[in-house]
Amino acid sequence: MKALAVALVSIAALYATGAGAQEREYCPERPGIDTPACTMAPGKISVETAIADWTRDDQPGSREDNILFGDTLVRVGVSDTIEARVGWTPFGHDRMRDDTGVDTVNGIGDVSLGLKANLHDPDGSGFSVAVLPFVTLPVGRSSIGAGDWGAGFLVPVTYELSDTLSLDLTPEIDAAVDQDGNGRHLAYSAAAGLAYKLNKDFTLTGEMQALRDDDPEEHATQTVAALSLAWAASDDLQFDVLGAAGLNDHTPDARVYAGISRRF
Repeated sequence: MKALAVALVSIAALYATGAGAQEREYCPERPGIDTPACTMAPGKISVETAIADWTRDDQPGSREDNILFGDTLVRVGVSDTIEARVGWTPFGHDRMRDDTGVDTVNGIGDVSLGLKANLHDPDGSGFSVAVLPFVTLPVGRSSIGAGDWGAGFLVPVTYELSDTLSLDLTPEIDAAVDQDGNGRHLAYSAAAGLAYKLNKDFTLTGEMQALRDDDPEEHATQTVAALSLAWAASDDLQFDVLGAAGLNDHTPDARVYAGISRRF
C-alpha cells in the first residue's frame, strides 16, 4: 500500500509540473450513494475518509452489525479529465448474533483500484458525465473483505438544474464476489439523488438506489434511501454525515456514517 501511494503521488507531481489549469471547486465523492462525474484537477489529491461507518442488518433469528473505521479513498488527478483512485479499509469489525451465539470478526478490508475518465465538464459544472472502471483485490479478511477479486463499471452523471440544485445519476454493473467468497456473479444497480445547496457552506442531498444481486446462493433486489449533509469548512476541507434506511427485507436496515475529505 505504501509503495502504491508513493507511485500515485509521484504521478500527480509529474502532471502538476507546468500545469496552469484554473483552480476547480473541490468536489469530494463523499457523502452519498451516487458518484459525482467530476474529476480531480491535474496534480491535485483528495483524501476522503469515513471516521466510522456502521451498518445494521436484522433478519429472522439474527442480527449483524458491521463497523468500518478509516475507510479511505484517495483520488489523484493525472490529467485534465482523468484521475487515478485507490480505496482501502484499514480496520473493520463484524458481529453476527443468532440463536447459536455470537460470532465476531476483526480485520482489514479489500483494496480497490480504479480510473475515472470524464467525458464532458470535468469540473462537474453544467452537464457532466464520466466512466469509472474498477477492480477489487482480495487482501481483506472474510466478513470484512469479499474473499475473491471483483470488478465493476460505473457511468456517473451530474446535471446542474440551477445554482442551488443538481441531479446525480449513477448506473453500475459489477462482477460481484459470490457470498461464499469464491467466484463472481452479475450485480447491477442505479442510484439517483438531488443535492440542494442550503448556502455556500452546507449541502443537503437525498438519494435512492435499487440493486439487483444474482448471487448463486440467493437472488435478491435491494432498495435503499439516504439523506446526507456536507459542510465545506474551507475551500479544501469538508465534513459530512449520512443516514440510510433499507426499504425491503433484503436490504440492511440502517446505515450511519461520518467522514472528512481534504484536498492537497
